[in-house]
Amino acid sequence: MNEAVVLTPERILEATEDVLRRFGLAKATVVDVARALDVSHGSVYRHFPSKASLRQAVAKRWLDRMGAPLRQIAAETGPAPERLDRWLRALFAAKHTRVNDDPEMFETYLTLAREACATVRAHKEGLVDQVAGILTDGVKQGVFEVADARATAKAIFDATSRYHHPGHALEWKDADLPARIDATLALLLRGLRAC
Repeated sequence: MNEAVVLTPERILEATEDVLRRFGLAKATVVDVARALDVSHGSVYRHFPSKASLRQAVAKRWLDRMGAPLRQIAAETGPAPERLDRWLRALFAAKHTRVNDDPEMFETYLTLAREACATVRAHKEGLVDQVAGILTDGVKQGVFEVADARATAKAIFDATSRYHHPGHALEWKDADLPARIDATLALLLRGLRAC
């Protein structure tokens, strides 16, 4: 064991992802993570006090990475309708890419996300906040008519769940999906438009 290695939470999370990819969620252990880092499992537990906390941190890291491009779009200052359209398409693309490119890891992360309910709830609330911010900008720009930006953002999130909720992942391979997304977003944007 190489206990002289500088062990950081980030290194542990990277190793955990590698171990999950190799062994799967059911078989991966903290000992496997420690072995991959060439440290004792006690060293891992100094950063993550339990297997559950480690798994929750992996889920949070995954959600944060997936959400980074969305935060960037939400923070822009351009026309709100174009930003909302790009934000929603980026959300859909992030989910679709992950499920299509690496379905095994997607299933692993879904299980981790289900275990980390508070983390997932906070992630979803952050997404709704981003949409609400774009809507608020649209009202200020005079292009959206929205009485309650937060309630409307939640409604948009719910109305588009077919394109981003993992429960619909099997539908994401449909050939007509792009046309359905275009029609849904056009309808949403028309409904938000200030008269």
